[in-house]
Amino acid sequence: MLRLRCKARNGTHLMQGLTHQSCVQELKNKVEELTGIPCDVQKIMVGYPPSSLDLSSGGSLKDYPIKSGDTLIVEEERSKPESHAKEAVTKDRAPTGPRLESAPVLARRVVPADNSCLFTSVFYVVEGGVYDPACAPEMRGLIAQIVASDPASYSEAVLGKSNEDYCAWIRRDDTWGGAIEVSILSKFYQCEICVVDTQTVRVDRFGEDAGYHKRVLLIYDGIHYDPLQRETPGSDSPPQTIFSTADDIILSQALELADEARRKRQFTDVNRFALRCMVCQTGLVGQAEAREHAKETGHTNLGEV
Repeated sequence: MLRLRCKARNGTHLMQGLTHQSCVQELKNKVEELTGIPCDVQKIMVGYPPSSLDLSSGGSLKDYPIKSGDTLIVEEERSKPESHAKEAVTKDRAPTGPRLESAPVLARRVVPADNSCLFTSVFYVVEGGVYDPACAPEMRGLIAQIVASDPASYSEAVLGKSNEDYCAWIRRDDTWGGAIEVSILSKFYQCEICVVDTQTVRVDRFGEDAGYHKRVLLIYDGIHYDPLQRETPGSDSPPQTIFSTADDIILSQALELADEARRKRQFTDVNRFALRCMVCQTGLVGQAEAREHAKETGHTNLGEV
């Protein structure tokens, strides 16, 4: 019996009743049952850092790198077309009059969990809603250049590794950005970057005391960043991603969004989740132990257990 633990957006943590002989469609149906995400827009990821499973070829679960006890991360792939069922309902519905615009709302714009979600999200908001997943290498290189040019400010005490090692590390496409990188990007783009945490329901404001006039917002669930944008349902106008630093209403709305996510348990406790080094099989608990292990051994291939 293969037991798959599903860490989904709605907080569901266990899936049972699947075997290695189960087909991919059975997995998708079970995920839809637990999360409400339709089969045709599911994005299923596994491993640490998470990598997306290509389930398009079907087959049985034994054909995929899924082991007993693995945690699956499930997201809705918003770039895919909506389900045919929903499409059919829309087509059958007769128009009832002119389309009315709703009030603007603050919403999450989901980006891929590809180890570069921070860079994709920051680029999206500072560029006014431009989605470009190819921006990550350039932004990583930019950060490396800034850090290398100022070894006094970016010392080993600040970076957790030597300036040279950090610059090589951040350029790799399998490393994750965090507070250091957000701080550097805030200075480079001359704007306040507010990160709303869904576990603690707090806002960390980078560049708060720098006198910037622009503010952008990200939402963070413990392992993943997404950009926040103000959009108007029913409107063709582009979303707003840049706000005034005098606009505290937008911060209140961001906190409401984070609190809703917390109540739905849409977060990962990075201080408690269990990991295993896939190189030496050492068991680890939390992000801090994982980082220390990687620093001591150079092993970065970690899997969640």
